[in-house]
Amino acid sequence: MKVTSCRFECSAYRPEDEPRSGSPRVLFLGRSNVGKSSLINRLLGVRGLARTSSTPGRTQSVNFYKVNEKFHFVDLPGYGHANAPRSVRESWASMVEGFLERCRDRVVLAILLVDARHGATKLDHVMQEWLEAQEIPYLVTATKSDKLSGNGRASARRTLEQDLSGDSLVALPILTSAVTGLGVREIWSHLDGALGGD
Repeated sequence: MKVTSCRFECSAYRPEDEPRSGSPRVLFLGRSNVGKSSLINRLLGVRGLARTSSTPGRTQSVNFYKVNEKFHFVDLPGYGHANAPRSVRESWASMVEGFLERCRDRVVLAILLVDARHGATKLDHVMQEWLEAQEIPYLVTATKSDKLSGNGRASARRTLEQDLSGDSLVALPILTSAVTGLGVREIWSHLDGALGGD
């Protein structure tokens, strides 16, 4: 698919803040500082569209990006950062779970990002269980793979294949890097299939 246009549409803190269109949605989920914004920027080929931060827990809203005026990339708040305010941590689950329930019929694919260097955490498994329970098709990507050696990348992929398998998983984990572009073409091939070539 060729990206002909992309733009930040809005940040939603409440259901009424979300776009009302019935456009298909691609979700990006992962722990804080796993690289969701960086991967979104790389996939869309626009540096700085999705704001990145070195401070984990910075994104506390659901951010919507309109792509080709046809579908949305949706960046959900990162989970699992202990230094985020307690009120934010406590509201995270209800915000994200409520979003998934409201938008289930519009989600064509969820991309679950896991840091290749650390593997799947307990919270990554919880997120996977939510996706499975909602029967949302998802793809696992191992981010920051450029920071590993060739053997390290192969080992990380094997571990994720064992740790994160499920009925709604659409493919084996993909090694990715927002720096080098590793895995971007492979992710787009799955997005093309999920979006029906839109």
